[in-house]
Amino acid sequence: MTQTSCEPLLVVEDNTADFRMIKRLMRQMDVQSPIYRCQTGDEALDLMYQEGRYQSSETPERPAIIMLDLNLPGTDGRTVLARLKQDERFKMIPIIVFTTSAAPQDIEYCYQQGANGYMVKPLGNQDLKKMLQAFVDYWLGINRSPFFVFS
Repeated sequence: MTQTSCEPLLVVEDNTADFRMIKRLMRQMDVQSPIYRCQTGDEALDLMYQEGRYQSSETPERPAIIMLDLNLPGTDGRTVLARLKQDERFKMIPIIVFTTSAAPQDIEYCYQQGANGYMVKPLGNQDLKKMLQAFVDYWLGINRSPFFVFS
């Protein structure tokens, strides 16, 4: 396995079972990165813009990578993606869409809005493990974020 960095990861996922499985598998892969979770698009935007409950000085670290579900309650992942990629402060943060939608129009839209990757959630745990291993190896191992190189 590739040596993983300790850059913070934000997972925007409303399904608690999916999030727990992602977190458990990443810990099994010895991911050392802090993993933060937002359950809605509105919460993710509040975290990134340090609004709402994230106005305090105890705001989690700015994420180096965002794993984003599209189908979220309230503000959906498409809107979160578009807002963050249009903002100079956040556009260089890699956003990897991780969703159940394999619809060509969703994939095209996300890449047009600046998504750095698009992964369709697999049905089985073994396939999920393989997909997350590839995510960890590349995004937390091989890839280098310009945010942390130049900060």
